[in-house]
Amino acid sequence: MLGLTTLGTFHTAAGLVAMAAGFVALVRDKEISSGNRIGKLYVILTLVTVGTAFGMFPHGFGKPHALGILTLVVLLVALAAEYGCMFGRFSRPVGTVSYSATFLFHWIPAIAETTTRLPSGAPLFHDPEAPGLQMMFAVLIVLFLVGARLQTRRLSAEQRGPPALRTAPEGRCKSAQNLNVQVNPGMEE
Repeated sequence: MLGLTTLGTFHTAAGLVAMAAGFVALVRDKEISSGNRIGKLYVILTLVTVGTAFGMFPHGFGKPHALGILTLVVLLVALAAEYGCMFGRFSRPVGTVSYSATFLFHWIPAIAETTTRLPSGAPLFHDPEAPGLQMMFAVLIVLFLVGARLQTRRLSAEQRGPPALRTAPEGRCKSAQNLNVQVNPGMEE
């Protein structure tokens, strides 16, 4: 079927379900977060998709491998931002935009593989480097940038809103502004 191996079929199915989960999260929650079921499904299937991709390109290191590594790095940044203290008060925006970037990364091979395989026997593009395909990627990047800006504006507005409507700091990290804890209350400097 379209020249896909068993691994390729599994990889494609996992990637499509990950993309669907990411789409649902973005529409429903306006962001992807591993803090809910749909976000956890997205993260797990993104890892499966990247992992299976490494087994599908045996002809040495190439662009698919680089995209897979980039996806893993950005996914780790998103998880670190969501659950760690590395980015302080910027953790939520960094995590949100990073998850969205991984969603973009799913679309790049999905469009490249689809347009160079379909329609069967006469694909839309014969080469992943075709100018028309590169233009599609440019449009994807613009859409990502617009979406990332909308996400960061929404998060900023949530933090500026009335205290009752502000979102609580997420993850395990609470910025120093949000904690009024004295380490040694009885000791003075």
